[in-house]
Amino acid sequence: MECICGPLFKLIEASFELCVPLVVKKIIDVGIESADSGYIIRMALLLVLLGALGFVCAVTAQYFSAKAAVGTVAGLRHELLDHIQSLSHTELDRAGTSTLITRMTSDANQVQAGINLTLRLFLRSPFIVIGAMIMAFTIDTRAALIFAAVIPLLALAVFGIMLICVPLYKKVQQKLDSVLGLTRENLSGVRVIRAFRREKYEIGDFDEKSEGLCGEQNLVGRISALMNPITYVLINAAVIALIYVGALRVEAGILTQGAVIALYNYMSQILVELIKFANLVITVTKAVASEHRIENVFELRSSLENGTRTSGVDDERGCVEMKNVSLTYSGAGAPSLSGIDFRVSSGMTVGIIGGTGSGKTSLVSLLPRFYDASEGEILVDGIPVKEYELSSLRSKFGVVPQKTLLFRGTIRENLLWGNGQATEKELCDALRASQALDFVEAKENGIDSAVEQGGRNFSGGQKQRLTIARALVRRPEFLILDDSTSALDFATDAKLRMALRELDYSPTVFVVSQRTSSIRGADLIIVLDDGRAVGIGKHEDLLENCPVYREIHESQFKKEEKNA
Repeated sequence: MECICGPLFKLIEASFELCVPLVVKKIIDVGIESADSGYIIRMALLLVLLGALGFVCAVTAQYFSAKAAVGTVAGLRHELLDHIQSLSHTELDRAGTSTLITRMTSDANQVQAGINLTLRLFLRSPFIVIGAMIMAFTIDTRAALIFAAVIPLLALAVFGIMLICVPLYKKVQQKLDSVLGLTRENLSGVRVIRAFRREKYEIGDFDEKSEGLCGEQNLVGRISALMNPITYVLINAAVIALIYVGALRVEAGILTQGAVIALYNYMSQILVELIKFANLVITVTKAVASEHRIENVFELRSSLENGTRTSGVDDERGCVEMKNVSLTYSGAGAPSLSGIDFRVSSGMTVGIIGGTGSGKTSLVSLLPRFYDASEGEILVDGIPVKEYELSSLRSKFGVVPQKTLLFRGTIRENLLWGNGQATEKELCDALRASQALDFVEAKENGIDSAVEQGGRNFSGGQKQRLTIARALVRRPEFLILDDSTSALDFATDAKLRMALRELDYSPTVFVVSQRTSSIRGADLIIVLDDGRAVGIGKHEDLLENCPVYREIHESQFKKEEKNA
């Protein structure tokens, strides 16, 4: 509706505007010629009326155009966010966070500006230009030929510059991605940069990328800036020709002075509209480039095919099995996991340990199907994970990621991410099990205390315990703790492990840890080295039979003895 009303009211306004030179012609040829002041006043009032009606139509058109543009882009942003949420981690890794943020902010804003101006000017400006030429022909055919000659030249200049600028604006947006990505890294890692005294290097890198962006913007700016001078030259040359021809025809008695003024006014209208149209072309050029970049995101398709099953086999509930599983990340030269085989029964606690880069996080990321295995098969509750609906599969898991993240709001709001319908008792039970209840109750507002963005007002250990509580609120069938107790002291870590074992719903727990003390009591320990399982068993068996595990344990055990 808004997309129709906006241009419609603009065309009505343009119609009033095209009538103005004819009224001026009448004032000069009739009113001034005959010194009829009454006629002049009536025509002047008619001009005021045309102006008022045009103003009302312009404001109405602006309202509908703005509403249509904002509404369209709001819907686009929602669809874009929904689409991004549907992508697998593989596609998100490939696209990059800074690129996706640019698409949803800068590019979407460019599209909004393009839609707004298009609805207001795309029909109005050509209507005025063509209408002015037609009206000129009704006044004098020979003088109007000047209009017919100059308009194609103007169109050639405008559209030629547009075709050159479209690919250049794409390059500008790509360089903007690079600058935003670097800015995001610098702001999020400012403490690390200062700790390593890398400020000068990062400033230099930022200056280099900013200069590249500035260079591209200057180039496209210089080209697009040619539009106004070219149109001015063409229009003013046409005005000179028009006045010359008009003067000759007035002298010959073919044209009246009012007719020449009307023709000049129509030429001025064409000049004004082409300037507006030039700005429209520049804005639309940017919008088209941005729209193509947004379209590229929509063209990304998740590599995960959604299954149809919503539940597993009852007898296998809580069980996980991997059969010769391998994982190679997109673009990686070598597999991150190779030949993983194990089976876990319901209610068991599984420890996963290994050196840095051994594939611990990769292994647990396969269970809720954040990534698909390159080879082999993964069964959850006796059913291959690829047969599940993604939402049904992931509802079985409570995941505490390696990088803790709390969202701005309150502690309660963060906990309700795990289960939006959780009762007060369930929230307190989760906090108690995660060893977070004491420090939460010590706060002035308790569970309703504020959480700053990223949880900046909490220590590392407090954030880890709150993220564990958030996962426990869900009462998950499977609980994944991905190195999420690294900031806890040994006593708190031990209490947490004891509380997890006493949970009444007995989840199957996967604990990724760098410390053997955190997993020594696990029912099954998987030792990874360079993506391969070099040991699977209990703590005592691995100490005897797995050199990698024994080396990790002895290095930490001696360190603990020394500290004691």
